[in-house]
Amino acid sequence: MVSNRASILALNEEKGRNGVSPLNPTNMPLKVGLPLPEITLKQKTETGLSDVSLRRNVGKGKTVILFVPLAFTGTCTDELCKVSGLLDEYKKLGADVIAISVDSPFAQEAWAKQSNISVTLVSDFNRVAVKAFKVKDTKAIPEKTGLLNVAKRSVFVADKNGLVIHSEVKRDPSTMPNFAKIKKAVEA
Repeated sequence: MVSNRASILALNEEKGRNGVSPLNPTNMPLKVGLPLPEITLKQKTETGLSDVSLRRNVGKGKTVILFVPLAFTGTCTDELCKVSGLLDEYKKLGADVIAISVDSPFAQEAWAKQSNISVTLVSDFNRVAVKAFKVKDTKAIPEKTGLLNVAKRSVFVADKNGLVIHSEVKRDPSTMPNFAKIKKAVEA
């Protein structure tokens, strides 16, 4: 009988031969040590739609990427209001903070105004980032609501070079990320 560890190693070797990195199997979220994907998403501002690169702070400082499942929901609003309150601390540490949801940029703009969310909020309406970071919720939210193709509540912190140094993906969408660990990663 082959041990689970040996099975996983064999599976990763096979995936490596098939062009999928053994460091990041197709069903696992973006791992520590891998680069932030080259993705540009849309943000709605007072002047219209603008492009926001998830790598815009590479070479300058750290980047915090937050995935929230849906706009106008309790936990997502609470999370982004809390992060908005911490923005000055992150800025002092040279960190750029970007929040992502699959909602349209127009819905995000209304949500940000109504809830006083000041963090950069970008739309992954086409699910490009959800796929690249491998954070699609296939269980909790679909089972509870029937809504498909939303992101798991997740956090990725990248260093100045754009490499992921902290990753946290929540199974339960009602659970907030660990803000102390995020801050520690930004301070490191």
